[in-house]
Amino acid sequence: MRITRGGVDVAGRRRSYTLVAPPDAIPGGPLVLVFHGSGQSGGKFRAFSGGSFDSLVTAAGAVVAYLDGYKGQWNDACADSSVSARVEDVDDVAFATAMVGALEGSHRIDRSKVQAVGFSNGGGMVIRLVHQEPGLLAGATVIAATQPAPENFLLGAVPAAPLPMLLIHGTDDRLVPYGGGMIGGRMHRLARWMFHTGGRFLSAPQTAAYFAARNSIDRPPGTRKLPHSVRSHTGSRTTSVTATDYRQAGTPPVSLYTVHAGGHTVPGVRPAPRVMGRTSSLNTAEAVAEFFGLVRR
Repeated sequence: MRITRGGVDVAGRRRSYTLVAPPDAIPGGPLVLVFHGSGQSGGKFRAFSGGSFDSLVTAAGAVVAYLDGYKGQWNDACADSSVSARVEDVDDVAFATAMVGALEGSHRIDRSKVQAVGFSNGGGMVIRLVHQEPGLLAGATVIAATQPAPENFLLGAVPAAPLPMLLIHGTDDRLVPYGGGMIGGRMHRLARWMFHTGGRFLSAPQTAAYFAARNSIDRPPGTRKLPHSVRSHTGSRTTSVTATDYRQAGTPPVSLYTVHAGGHTVPGVRPAPRVMGRTSSLNTAEAVAEFFGLVRR
């Protein structure tokens, strides 16, 4: 794998990223755009997640781009936001679009195979992309983030565009509550002061149902327990994962992976700080590869 730093000019700003790519450009390979959480950068998120998404380079021949938000934040889908990216009207949708164009030229990626993966504030950015620029993506993964409630949704009513969606959320997430409501739950005033985001959000199950409806799925979901129960990295309590699957012939699927006892983390190979809750050893990158069929042809 080749790991490089790069930049692209977008609306008068130089935007940066960390790129992990095969040693030689493979024509027609997929591109995975990774959006970090609040206060991070692409490089920091790569370390935070243990570099697990790098595995998509070898497993699927993908180019993985860890994008850097503006001053550590994204101009996401939440209306009640005062992060610098919002205050300064930073066009992060244009950044994502520019990345696809740039890497199509330099690494010969297939524009029809672009995936977006986002954690927390980055998950909110992926939600914005799904609504505002759905034609850019072949699929989207949202980790530890949920759909803003209607009164808190920046884009308002937008036409539905079916897209396969994978949602991953911990039931013990204290920052973005699994059950919905305000960021930070009872500590929402502190969370708003720290992260400059407020307003109400849907629950994780409501978010899955919302995207299923956008995909015109009217059948009730099925549920299954993933074939392993895994011990969390922090503490002795085990975590388990239940999949709620919305599937219907002729339209893209939506799945919610509920990480029971999981915190505000990216399940995988590296535990998050204890303050963020338990990190399940479920491998998120492998889950993404399996759900979207990201395998080397």
